[in-house]
Amino acid sequence: MTDYLLLRLYGPLASWGEIAVGESRHSAVHPSRSALLGLLGAALGIERADEAGQQALAAGYRFGIKLEATGSPLRDYHTVQTGVVPRKFRFRSRRQELAAEKVDTYLSAREYRCDSLALIAVEAMPGAPRELAALAEALRTPHFPLYLGRKSCPLALPLAPMLVSAANLREALDGAELPSLLALVDRYQPEQGWPTREDRRAFRLGQHRYYWEDGMEAGMKASFDTWRHDQPLSRSRWQFAPRREWVAISEGGQG
Repeated sequence: MTDYLLLRLYGPLASWGEIAVGESRHSAVHPSRSALLGLLGAALGIERADEAGQQALAAGYRFGIKLEATGSPLRDYHTVQTGVVPRKFRFRSRRQELAAEKVDTYLSAREYRCDSLALIAVEAMPGAPRELAALAEALRTPHFPLYLGRKSCPLALPLAPMLVSAANLREALDGAELPSLLALVDRYQPEQGWPTREDRRAFRLGQHRYYWEDGMEAGMKASFDTWRHDQPLSRSRWQFAPRREWVAISEGGQG
């Protein structure tokens, strides 16, 4: 049996960053490893500049994901003013940047997912900086605000961390007893298990997609594998390495 920490991620907006090409900031349909590590780091209060803490975090946990709703795509056009940095100088604040002698306008397009819904299973590796129980408590009372990939994407519901033991990842993800989302946001809804008929209609639930990392006991056959550049090497230098991710698509819908 393996211990897992389950979290449910839902918000009106989420952005799971892919490789940035030029002025476009793309989003995957499911959470990236770097975003999930950032969520844990924010809860624990690990500063981005704390390289040792960030490295221990990256080495301490791996993730499995059950994507229940992909949501709908949204593309946002941005114009941002940026100060031109003088030679051998560094801006210490946004105010100082905008007060620079020369200010340019930067154009970009950013992608988001609207109403996406994912169940995350966190597995602790040997030497993890915190046990799963301590991690669950930190997620209930986080040190820094939590968000879904970008600061403009806050959580719409509590993460509701839950500790479970299961023979494999799929058993842990499929066996979780979760409340209806509509019952959580509407006090007039009776308490029911997930998903109700109203949940299926509201979130357009269809086929499940499962994602997991190398070394995890999945308990299912992969449909295919892919590569993502979301393994943090340095947060301060914004460097990421590729990693392999396994994917399984469930047969049929949710009924």
